[in-house]
Amino acid sequence: MRFGLVLFTSDRGITPAAAASAGERLGFDSFYVPEHTHIPVKREAAHPLTGDSSLPDDRYARTLDPWVSLSTAAAVTSRIELGTAVAIPVEHDPITLAKSIASLDHLSGGRVVLGVGFGWNVDELTDHGVPPKRRRTMLREYLDAMRALWSDEQAQYAGEFVEFGPSWVWPKPVQGAAIPTYVGAAGTDKNFAWIVKSADGWITTPGEQDIETRVGRLQQMWREGGRAGDPKVVVLDFKPDPDKLARWEEIGVTEVVYGMPDKSEEDVLAYLERLAGKLFVHP
Repeated sequence: MRFGLVLFTSDRGITPAAAASAGERLGFDSFYVPEHTHIPVKREAAHPLTGDSSLPDDRYARTLDPWVSLSTAAAVTSRIELGTAVAIPVEHDPITLAKSIASLDHLSGGRVVLGVGFGWNVDELTDHGVPPKRRRTMLREYLDAMRALWSDEQAQYAGEFVEFGPSWVWPKPVQGAAIPTYVGAAGTDKNFAWIVKSADGWITTPGEQDIETRVGRLQQMWREGGRAGDPKVVVLDFKPDPDKLARWEEIGVTEVVYGMPDKSEEDVLAYLERLAGKLFVHP
């Protein structure tokens, strides 16, 4: 089982480059950042944790661009995987987004992991012209179109939300169209069915309950859907516990990811040192 880090980026505190560099030095396997293009002041969407329009953290309105953040991290690392937890592809043009992701994968030597979400903040999505009731279909089309751009010499796509004729586009990702793609969402049958059809694995929501049951259900639906192997499962954890981690590894959790405190670089680096020690992570 692998261990990773997620930095809730903002315009204060430790930078993505410094955090990723420290994570790699300490032996962590992956480094993730989130995405919000903006937060409308007036919102009707309820946050999954608060249950209403209030936000649990002001960094939602201060997040850095994920691809710029990961590019700076790529420049100072050589091994650690670079991912999003999670990005919201439907808030972008799919052709230019595919180019950004492919460029990062090319320049980092094939280290990109794409975590995507449907987007809980429908007010944010609306500002980008995303029909709230079609966001799942839109995301599926975006991923399919980007995979075509990543793999085909002359890529083309025709869908409800994405359409372009035969086109040349390089660079191709080092990983080709097989960039690992995980969906960050609640552990429901509806979300698992979407993952089985269109993704490679699941990223849990913060505070997801009954991990063992939900992982078992995803694995069952994976097999019933005719998918080979096992789905990747990335669990967002808060406090490492050896017994819990051992059990998660037994049931098929592939990666456990820990967040960083919203503190100074000095404090965050000290936290990472302690966390690495607790996880028995060694460079």
